[in-house]
Amino acid sequence: MKLVVVSAGLSVPSSTRLLGDRLANATAERTSADVQVVELRDLAVEIAHNFTNGFPGPALGAALEAVASADGLIVVTPVFSASYSGLFKSFFDVLDPDALAGKPVLVAATGGSARHSLVLEHALRPLFAYLRAVVVPTGVYAASEDWGAEGLVERIGRAAGELAGLMNGLAAGRSGAVPVSLPTQGGAELVRGGGFEVVPFEQQLAALRPQ
Repeated sequence: MKLVVVSAGLSVPSSTRLLGDRLANATAERTSADVQVVELRDLAVEIAHNFTNGFPGPALGAALEAVASADGLIVVTPVFSASYSGLFKSFFDVLDPDALAGKPVLVAATGGSARHSLVLEHALRPLFAYLRAVVVPTGVYAASEDWGAEGLVERIGRAAGELAGLMNGLAAGRSGAVPVSLPTQGGAELVRGGGFEVVPFEQQLAALRPQ
């Protein structure tokens, strides 16, 4: 499996990159994925050219391919004007609209104040829901005062565990597990495969019909 971190940090060193690295390390401990980091700072010029000529340069093309082929994604942005950075948004604007469909994504952000923590819910989560990604329940926001403070390590671990669980489940589904039908209450059946149990949609509709 491959885990890709997209970091939109601008400074060197960058707290945004640091948060991405910590999330990636925590996820890698829970799954067998190899980690690749995409630094958007290094792609800024090629992203701008892509908007004007419609073609990605070599480095941007490699980054877009890495994201599209990833089994899981960690995206981290600094907060600018109460939202994600323009560079962060521009990268996902040039990405193929179908590239993230069904892909597990962990959203994270950094900022100077805890007052911006809702950026995860009002900006990042809607963006990746629109791109049809599967966003893990726990997002991670790190303000300046969070580094070294109680709680950040626990939030990183919880979010990484959720991402690793989705990635491992998808990998198990691709391993060729044969679904089996199991009887359940009311004569319905469950289809089990890849660690999930799903009631077929037509059976759910049948249960709603008037008797």
